[in-house]
Amino acid sequence: MKVLVVDDDRPSLKMTAFLLKEEGYVVFTADNGQDALRLIDEKTPDLVILDVMMPGMDGWEVTRQLRRSTNLPIIILSAKGETTDRVFGLDLGADDYLAKPFEPSELLARVRSVLRRAEAFTFGEPQNQLTVSGFRLDPVNNTVTLPSGRAVELTPIEFRLLHTLVRNTGRVLTHEQLLSTVWGYDYEGYSNQVAVYIRRLRTKLEPNPDEPRHLLTARGIGYKFDAGS
Repeated sequence: MKVLVVDDDRPSLKMTAFLLKEEGYVVFTADNGQDALRLIDEKTPDLVILDVMMPGMDGWEVTRQLRRSTNLPIIILSAKGETTDRVFGLDLGADDYLAKPFEPSELLARVRSVLRRAEAFTFGEPQNQLTVSGFRLDPVNNTVTLPSGRAVELTPIEFRLLHTLVRNTGRVLTHEQLLSTVWGYDYEGYSNQVAVYIRRLRTKLEPNPDEPRHLLTARGIGYKFDAGS
């Protein structure tokens, strides 16, 4: 598996690259956003590990540009560990977010999990089209067509979350089940990640996100998809 590491902090870049090489990954590096985009086109990595704070084009802008054209898995690294920064990165379409400084074992675990998840959603059941009560999910384009006929574009994680809920229509899925299925591992202390994405989906799909009809909360338990009007 090929990994691109992007960080303008040279010691951090060398350490991350070394850790990944020791685990058997083929590693490419860049210290700015422009070079990162060029290497992605040239080397077609399986994963990008991307620092946020870089001069010129920062990690946020790189993520924005990538999400316009690719589902390439992205792990964001940042010295800012506040919840607002986590939410912002995930809202942009990053697959994971890890605050600096981090334990090497945690980074490697995140890398394995994101790659496993990407592979599973490339070859597994969620690749199938899914239609329930007029909601049609298209995994090729990461879109959902609503009963009204309106097509809505989703980020890769938004699509995986919605697909998981729709294929279990009427069944309450716990936070833990959703984290395990959609993200591939438990996010201890950050189960709010599911709520962030449910809110995003409601904004895109519900006529009134404050009074959802389809993406329903089972308070204290999790969420379910209701196809009824």
